[in-house]
Amino acid sequence: MILQHSISICKLWRLSSTPNRFLFRPSAATYTCQPQCCRIRAFGSAVSAAKVADTNQNETFFAEESVSWTSLGVSDSLCRALSSIGLHRPSLIQATCIPSILSGADVVVAAETGSGKTHGYLVPLIDKLCQLSDNSGAIADQDVRKHHRLSLVLCPNVMLCEQVVRMANSLCNDSGKPLLGVAAVCGRQVWPVKEPDVMVSTPAALLNYLYSIDPERRRRSEFIRSVKYVVFDEADMLLCGSFQNQVVRLINMFRFDEKQLSRSKNSEPEMSSTSDLEEFRDLKADYGEDEIEDEDTEVGEDGANLEADTKGLKRKDWRRVRKIYERSKQYIFVAATLPENGKRTAGGVLKRMFPDARWVSGNYLHQHSPRLEQRWIEVSVDTQVDALIDAVKNGDSVVDSVPGVLRTMVFANTVEAVEAVAKILTGAGLECFRYHSDSSLEERTQNLLDFQQKGGVFVCTDAAARGLDIPNISHVIQAEFATSAVDFLHRVGRTARAGQPGLVTSLYRESNRDLVAAIRLAEKIEEPVEKAFSRKRSFRNKIKKRGREASPMR
Repeated sequence: MILQHSISICKLWRLSSTPNRFLFRPSAATYTCQPQCCRIRAFGSAVSAAKVADTNQNETFFAEESVSWTSLGVSDSLCRALSSIGLHRPSLIQATCIPSILSGADVVVAAETGSGKTHGYLVPLIDKLCQLSDNSGAIADQDVRKHHRLSLVLCPNVMLCEQVVRMANSLCNDSGKPLLGVAAVCGRQVWPVKEPDVMVSTPAALLNYLYSIDPERRRRSEFIRSVKYVVFDEADMLLCGSFQNQVVRLINMFRFDEKQLSRSKNSEPEMSSTSDLEEFRDLKADYGEDEIEDEDTEVGEDGANLEADTKGLKRKDWRRVRKIYERSKQYIFVAATLPENGKRTAGGVLKRMFPDARWVSGNYLHQHSPRLEQRWIEVSVDTQVDALIDAVKNGDSVVDSVPGVLRTMVFANTVEAVEAVAKILTGAGLECFRYHSDSSLEERTQNLLDFQQKGGVFVCTDAAARGLDIPNISHVIQAEFATSAVDFLHRVGRTARAGQPGLVTSLYRESNRDLVAAIRLAEKIEEPVEKAFSRKRSFRNKIKKRGREASPMR
């Protein structure tokens, strides 16, 4: 669109700088989602949704009044910690997933953006670790390391890691100290000197420490053995694309340790360091650098390529390959979008690798919040700049019921487009903050902090569409329409969070019509977005073809 679809930065700047250009005032084709009986969204931040006065909005967020943290099995000390940060009641998604996690089963939590999934897994894990800590007083000092239990949270980026750490550290005891030790190992954060109770990291950073910085594997074996709970936040992202190699490698490492521990407990022969362990040691070579093995190649739990070992044997799925062994770790997968149609999708991968996992889903999964108002505006090369400025200037009046500082997020598809949009808005007298991958981590952190404190306009790529929990986003604008339904859902999920209302204004071009039509059809028939798409590739190829036809006219 703004850069890719026939408009250059120079032309955009010229259009935005021309006086009296506000002649185009598109009428907003608005469709408002209607409320329906649903599983309630949960907290994603420490800002209580109880501040929202509308009772109906609260009813689409909280669990029933009879459901409390205590009734879910949460300890008294953690209940007090939750109340102290404004979380007096759980939401329905939390009320559903917390008992499942406390049971010790593997759990897949798939719920809409802003539903409080982070506290949904932090609360039961912290509760478990606190109880273990209370019962460890009789353990001798020399055995503390042996009995140490660690929760590991894996996130796709540094910003999300730091957010999870802040949320965990906000849960404090009566004296104001965090209930548990929490540390991030990512970015510039080094391996902690004191072993934490909860470690948050990216897959790449963790593997780097376990392999490169610990070549003799001393720390690696102790660490893997101490990890008892593993959380994959933004699981759909971690299980696909560039993260998949790293994540599957880590899962295999943890499962291999489970098998070793199970054998030792059952007095079975230990795996020799010159055979199985040696083979397991070179996981990097087994998986390759860029892509995971083809779907026809199975990977064993010790990291070995089973196809190479079995030489012509029939392909085996995870159920048949995996030997029976005593489980000693718990795996939790959390996502706001989790497509299941297809073996290569994140949902398909999870069903094969964890067939016995419990699935907890929100009724608004892959749908829009009933508190979300949507405006659809088709634009052209000549009208998109005016439509963008008009949307930014006039959007807040529709959502004036949102308490606190008003914030607007404007999404574009590329770094260059973000810079172009920012120049347009600045030229129109609108101060804005930038957020994209070309900015340094320090700059992104500062811009995000300024936006949270001051409000205003935040121009960003999809790097800000996942995980980041910014309270009181009143308006989301798509200056360029999302390239997929998944990206669309994550973008619109930045607003109408925690029981609050929100507005989304989507500017789209002719090349986006098919995708827009599919999404709006799903809204109209009140079905998840993915049901509006064909499973065949023809639909996606059609969108790509139309996109190429509308490419830049340089």
